[in-house]
Amino acid sequence: MPLTYLPDLRLNAEISGPEGGPGVVLLHALGTSLRIWDSVVAGLPGHRVLRLDMRGHGLSDVPEGPYTMGALIHDAERMIERAGLRDAVVVGLSIGGLVAQGRGPKRLDLVGGMVLSNTAARIGIASQWQERIEAVRAGGLAAIEDATMERWFGRKWREMPQAAPFNAIFRATAPAGWMGAAAAIAGTDFYTPTAALRLPVLAIAGANDGSTPPDLVRETADLIPGSRFALIRGAGHIPMAERPAEYLAAITGFLGEIGHG
Repeated sequence: MPLTYLPDLRLNAEISGPEGGPGVVLLHALGTSLRIWDSVVAGLPGHRVLRLDMRGHGLSDVPEGPYTMGALIHDAERMIERAGLRDAVVVGLSIGGLVAQGRGPKRLDLVGGMVLSNTAARIGIASQWQERIEAVRAGGLAAIEDATMERWFGRKWREMPQAAPFNAIFRATAPAGWMGAAAAIAGTDFYTPTAALRLPVLAIAGANDGSTPPDLVRETADLIPGSRFALIRGAGHIPMAERPAEYLAAITGFLGEIGHG
């Protein structure tokens, strides 16, 4: 489904796996794209997997910001419906996890479970995000590149070959898209809707994550009765980069536990 034309914008998406297979939806982090999921898709050959570039990212359109979380959620809903998926497990990383949390209580026909990866019911505070937005407006993504990579991978990120492809994806992100989506994060607090979730949920945290530390991820998981929690040691905010085998095992293990393929 490349460049799906919606009434108000075009969203780039890829769908793989057998038709009729159990559905999985992959929602990426701020400043990345659907490409971050390559290793995960390769490990889910029996599933019908949808991944998309959210508005402002990858090959999708970059409308003028700021964006709202409601708009990002609506984009995901429309793409899932276009793909013909029902009862899918939604895997959301960082802002993708916020989108998943916002969708779950509203469209239980589309969502059968969630993996909330390196995310929380609220990420940061509005003033913090506004400072970053202003820095990007003045100096582009280069103005926040070092700080972002350090939160994702740690202080020695430049020495980590596995960080390089993700740094390249970040640098290729449209500044306007980053700012638009960052504004959506700044205005989002999902403690109440997340606490109302009643479906299978796995929360994944990276032990070295500087953006959404493990305690914050666990706090969000604790809002949801019956949720599972997995800590990936040796990983930061982008665990499929540093610990791809462990990350995939956590996801596939959860899918097996809930009978999803």
